[in-house]
Amino acid sequence: MNYRELLKDKKRIVVKVGSSSLIHRETGRLDLRKMEVLVRELSDLHNQGKNVVLVTSGAVAVGSAVLGLKERPKELKVKQACSAVGQARLMMIYQKLFAEYNQTAAQILMTKNTMVNNLNRMHARNTFEELLNLDTIPVVNENDSISSYELELLDKFGDNDTLSAVIAALIGADLLILLSDIDGLFTDDPNTNPNAKFIDTVETLDDKLLSMGKGSVSSVGTGGMATKLTAAEIATAAGADMVIANGADFHVIHKILEGRKHGTLFVHNKKEEFYLIDYIEKLI
Repeated sequence: MNYRELLKDKKRIVVKVGSSSLIHRETGRLDLRKMEVLVRELSDLHNQGKNVVLVTSGAVAVGSAVLGLKERPKELKVKQACSAVGQARLMMIYQKLFAEYNQTAAQILMTKNTMVNNLNRMHARNTFEELLNLDTIPVVNENDSISSYELELLDKFGDNDTLSAVIAALIGADLLILLSDIDGLFTDDPNTNPNAKFIDTVETLDDKLLSMGKGSVSSVGTGGMATKLTAAEIATAAGADMVIANGADFHVIHKILEGRKHGTLFVHNKKEEFYLIDYIEKLI
């Protein structure tokens, strides 16, 4: 079966963008040209009649640059201050860019309690559904400026990798695209092993594959392959295909939706009895 060809028919798509894909490495400031391409790609998907949700990282990194910090802060209160500044700056730019393409962006900030509390999770799902019914493009991030939990466990949860999978499951998305600074899944770390082989398609996510996760190689983001494989486990069990691809060029989004071979495709394997809370509790 040509699984790539089936991606053309996806109707509800979650796209996650990591910090390293949004930031100039030299300065830590936003790459505005790349952001414009990202927004144009998502706007065009929306114009095709697809539901689109953007999960974006970058608040702490952007805030750090705006406040003149030389490196990513380690102290919790400094991280939260950077997030407060960076999230406002990030959303202001997204609003402006989406407006240029006649799209309405809506901000949603998630916390741990949103995910683990049954009532809050239901309200979150209802909010997403209504925003999509109202023809908006929700822009999602973790609420790092208020909840210390997200920042304290950021290395575990990844650079919004797991959050994007939880959202995909929550709203019944049929495709999750994770864009980061890697090309996809390899048999080993290609940065240290030149013989590492690229894996084009994963039909079954078994324990052997789940154990292949490596740490992050990015100084900007916090997500490694382990969190991406955890995201794949959640998304595919919920019934969504997932693609891990390189976010160096955001034009890759429409190429993926055209069925071209970019990134690693994880084929959905929906469980008959899927309970999102069971997966969330494993992360806590």
